This record gives sequence, C-alpha cells and structure tokens, in this order.
Amino acid sequence: MKNVKSLKNSLKFKATPKTGVLTVRVGVKKFVLPVDARMISGDGYLFLSFGSSSEIYEVGPKSLTPLAPEADGAAAAAALTPKSRGRGRAKRSRKSVEMPDNLAKALAQVPAGYKLVPGDGGYRLVRTRVRKK
Repeated sequence: MKNVKSLKNSLKFKATPKTGVLTVRVGVKKFVLPVDARMISGDGYLFLSFGSSSEIYEVGPKSLTPLAPEADGAAAAAALTPKSRGRGRAKRSRKSVEMPDNLAKALAQVPAGYKLVPGDGGYRLVRTRVRKK
C-alpha cells in the first residue's frame, strides 16, 4: 500500500518543471507568477509541486480536494505515475557464436601484435597500431 506522502516524494522527480503555469488576477489584470511548478494530471487526480511544497488533489466537479498524507494513494499512483516507454521490439536472447575448429586454429597462428586485413584477393598480416595515451 502506497500512502500519499511517499507518492508525493516519488512524483517530484518524475514531473518536469514548467514556468508560467501559475497566474494571479489582481483587479482586471492577470499576472504570471515567476515560479517553476511541476504538474501531472490524470484520471481525476492532480499533482502540483512548487518550491518546498507539493500536494495531490482529487479533482471534483467544481473543486479540488487535497488528499490526506496518510491516506491510501494506490488509485492516485495508478492515475499519476507516467507510463514507461519500452523498447519497440522484444528482447532477443543472445546465443554464443560457435567458431569452427579450422578457423580457431588459423587465428591462433596470427602472431601477437599483428592483425589480418583484407587485401588484393586475400588477407595479409599487418602490424597493429600502438596508441599512446
């Protein structure tokens, strides 16, 4: 069981900060607050975090109701946790490649410090380059 307090701590790092999200209306003028806010919303829940405070709200028909810190947050976690994008293809099992015996014997004959390089009509031995750090 995940409580709301631990859910808030984990969602802080999953939400991306946005500027200009919070606005205040004073008289007839509307001002944008210079605060970086992190916000995630989904399926009847809203996570809002800015500065040193964060809160999870349940979205009602006309109001937002904050969830108690020790309440069960399983439904909110399912709604607010971003889904991880997996890889497009299934994982392939890696099989070890078997080397034929005659190829292994031929490669064992290459002296240390040399390598095989394709050349004109065949392969030739070339001294390997020594790199200095």
